[in-house]
Amino acid sequence: MVVHLLTNASIINGVAAFQMNVDRIHSLGKALWIVEWTFIFIPIMFHAAVGFLIISGAMPNTSSYAYASNIRYTLQRATGIVAFVFIVFHVVQLHHFFGAPFEEIAGQKFGAQFHPEHAASSAAVALQPLWVKLIYLVGMLSAIYHFSNGLWTQGITWGLWTSAAAQRRASWVSVVVGLFLTVVGVTALSGFSFVNVEQAREVENVMEEQRAAVTSVEAAPTSPGDDAADNE
Repeated sequence: MVVHLLTNASIINGVAAFQMNVDRIHSLGKALWIVEWTFIFIPIMFHAAVGFLIISGAMPNTSSYAYASNIRYTLQRATGIVAFVFIVFHVVQLHHFFGAPFEEIAGQKFGAQFHPEHAASSAAVALQPLWVKLIYLVGMLSAIYHFSNGLWTQGITWGLWTSAAAQRRASWVSVVVGLFLTVVGVTALSGFSFVNVEQAREVENVMEEQRAAVTSVEAAPTSPGDDAADNE
């Protein structure tokens, strides 16, 4: 999530900078699927399964015990559910695994499929409607809270901070991490809101032509005469 947010926040440095960061990720080629499933999708599904098992056996009691740690515990479970639903929406909306269900509703097109070669423009189109931005804002903040507060609870579970003083220090670390990621995430979301789609496509087309030219040169076979000429 941290890498994803930082990559998206690079949109504030311009369309070209963002496109180059996306190109670095997609330069993995077919190995990208292995990386995504090994380090993203499978861990998220496992974490979600365990989380839903924990939630199914817990009852909120913040009305009876309105302690800060108890409220944080409840929010941790609630934001986990919201974050999971948001991640599913995010993947379906941008990648259209189920036949572009969000491509057009009430005559408004907003489900632009994400294109790695046209990263900024396609993402900007997908995020154009206000209600989509709101979904992303709520989902992103939920994921950030779940992650940053989870660092604190994970440390307690693993016995990394057991004393009250250590838990207070860890709590501040979680707050700092959460605030930092919130700034990064909001920066990314607002950055896509100000992308000039037509201008971005022009930049992306030029960069795509440059990549194609480099690829064609690298793929061109070399003749023995060329090697001899190079050695002279």
